[in-house]
Amino acid sequence: MPQGTYHFPKGFLWGTATASHQVEGGNTNNNWHAWEEAGHTVHKSGLAADWWNGRWREDFDRAAETGQNAHRLSIEWSRVQPTPDKWDEEAIEKYRLMLRGLRERNMTALVTLHHFTEPLWVTERGAWETEAIVPLFEKYVRKMVDALKEYTNLWVTINEPNVYALSGYAVGAFPPGKRI
Repeated sequence: MPQGTYHFPKGFLWGTATASHQVEGGNTNNNWHAWEEAGHTVHKSGLAADWWNGRWREDFDRAAETGQNAHRLSIEWSRVQPTPDKWDEEAIEKYRLMLRGLRERNMTALVTLHHFTEPLWVTERGAWETEAIVPLFEKYVRKMVDALKEYTNLWVTINEPNVYALSGYAVGAFPPGKRI
């Protein structure tokens, strides 16, 4: 059988991606936690992979050891803006620390700003079913880009918007569980 060597183009990013709710642990102020607590899932995220307490370092080490040069992580909106009038600078600094950790491992950081979760206060205001979400989300996005732009210039505004819309607002498998 013929053998071949394949080469990716220079600058090709080879890596993995994570969702904050699935890896950080202890995310209790968002719609997915409420969804889990209401019994809509078999598994609860709970402590997850415990990234919020620093275990991201181990995963970044493993990724670097396997030759990955990129990682996409998401920001948990409910951590950085737990209430409409409060920004949690300590939480923002934790994300900076994670992004610095990627840089230290010579990995390119990509940041997802919305990965299927919203703060409970956003959900209570109607979330994506109301135009009021637009200035709220814009304010959050501007804050995060300003806070993290030193560490990345690669942004995903909304992770898989087609999956989010279908699963949350047509099939009902994700919060808010709508079925059209």
